[in-house]
Amino acid sequence: QVQLVESGGGLVQAGGSLRLSCSASGRPFSSSAVGWFRLAPGKERVFVAAISWGGSVTYYTDSVKGRFNISRDNAKSTVYLQMNSLKPADTAVYYCAAAFAPSRYTIYQREYEFHDWGQGTQVTVSS
Repeated sequence: QVQLVESGGGLVQAGGSLRLSCSASGRPFSSSAVGWFRLAPGKERVFVAAISWGGSVTYYTDSVKGRFNISRDNAKSTVYLQMNSLKPADTAVYYCAAAFAPSRYTIYQREYEFHDWGQGTQVTVSS
């Protein structure tokens, strides 16, 4: 099992940037694919971005492509989500999730594919 802790959320004006961090402990993080999800008020939790444990494969939901960038530093057991050009629609609680992956190129996008979840960090974008 991997324990995950998100940080870096906060209040930012539209057009601004934030960098979220997902720090892990427990099972070797370098063998885990990681995803970011978000839960907006009144909506279901949805996929945002994912990265393979090798770091070379990434995937984004269409609404954040070109604005968000996911990366990882396995030596620090941390995954980052750089969020630029933020919009009020990006307001949500952001969660990171991890799952053991059989290959350095494997990514997951569906909630049920992830076994370990953090507690979330609030991101609020004001207009």
